Amino acid sequence: MNADSSTPRNDGSLDPARKLSSLDLAEPERQLSQPNLHAHSRVRRWIYRLAMLLFVSVCAVFGVLLVILPWTPKWTDNYILISHPALRGLLENGFVRGMCTGLGALDIWIGFWEAMHYHEREIRT
Repeated sequence: MNADSSTPRNDGSLDPARKLSSLDLAEPERQLSQPNLHAHSRVRRWIYRLAMLLFVSVCAVFGVLLVILPWTPKWTDNYILISHPALRGLLENGFVRGMCTGLGALDIWIGFWEAMHYHEREIRT
């Protein structure tokens, strides 16, 4: 430890006592008034809730599409695959259809797992 606490030590870091005093001096600049702090945390909490709702909804919709769509005629009878017969043959394969259905089921499971394990966490500003 150096006698002058504002100079770096041999390891390149400042003295811990100096770090504490610099945080104490910067604290009034970072402080928000109490009502603004609560309003800011409420907004962040609702943004977090809406993001979770959007994530679960997207997982559910894409999951259902991936479960159902491979087994419908639209999967292979569309204007994109008409000009690519090799790709159409691959997508008609039962293994590929089953793999897409499995990915859809996994997607649904991930979305509902996130919804079931959702918890309000402490949001710090």
